[in-house]
Amino acid sequence: MLRDLIAQYGPLLVFVNVLASALGLPVPALPTVVLFGAMVALHPALIGAPLAAAIGLSVVAALIGDSVWYTAGRRYGGTTLRTICRLSLSRDSCVKKTERFFGRYGVRVLAVARFIPGLSLVSVPMAGALGTRYRTFAGYDALGAALWTVCCLLAGFVFHQQIDWLFAGASQLGRAVLVVIVALLAAYAAVRWMRRRALIRQLSSARIGVDELDALLNAEPLPVILDVRSAELRKVDPFSIPGAEFADERHISDIVARYPVTQKFVIYCSCPNEVSAALMAKRLQNAGFIDALALRGGLDAWRDTGRTLASLASDAPPAGAIVGTPKTA
Repeated sequence: MLRDLIAQYGPLLVFVNVLASALGLPVPALPTVVLFGAMVALHPALIGAPLAAAIGLSVVAALIGDSVWYTAGRRYGGTTLRTICRLSLSRDSCVKKTERFFGRYGVRVLAVARFIPGLSLVSVPMAGALGTRYRTFAGYDALGAALWTVCCLLAGFVFHQQIDWLFAGASQLGRAVLVVIVALLAAYAAVRWMRRRALIRQLSSARIGVDELDALLNAEPLPVILDVRSAELRKVDPFSIPGAEFADERHISDIVARYPVTQKFVIYCSCPNEVSAALMAKRLQNAGFIDALALRGGLDAWRDTGRTLASLASDAPPAGAIVGTPKTA
């Protein structure tokens, strides 16, 4: 029955599934497109208009869904990116890596984003937030959707015998197959969610509030404030806490070489739960710095209290550059 349904309504099912996935719903589109590719091999009559329709509808669905996130990124900037980070089942640090990947290759990553888990989720609103022209965005996004669709269809075409065997087995088991699939998807999402929550709980203790930081800035010795946002997020939200220095957790040796172990650090980011800042604080503590804390609420908490922000010049130091007092004896 499922096989007949896909054979008859395949292009429409592809459209609906790809659109739902592009909008961010937890509905993987790859299985549907692969299955339709297998149906093409099993039903040669689908070669031609139905196959062309499936490819075209998949590209249109991807472009519609991605355009929604592009527009949100363009209009709301960092707020959209933080929402994506909050909704994602990936660790916040993984989202940060994706931001850097986009920063390195630009909008061109959209041509391959669907082949890399998590990349499309962040790169689409990032393109909007960084002011990419919609025509350029749409061109690369449509190209990526077309390449992904064709590859999925080819995979189904090549492995159609194995897929047909799975269909035969599923037909014998009836509705139990659907229950098993739903249970597996739910279990996968639950495991990813629990792993993320476990990391957040592990890093939840090392925090300092905005008022406490303000008090430290009016006393001696002064703490070193580290901004560990990605360079791409600093372009989207070009403000920082006054006196903050830009740091990259990948280059922690620069900090170790520059400051004494007694130096106090306050680290902030703009991701939910301050995970990036907390991870940096933990790395500094592991390197021997006994007083390294993440700012609770990050840059947004500082901003929300009405405190002064420093505007970042276009020639701001790159991520990893530490500007400050050298280590003293």
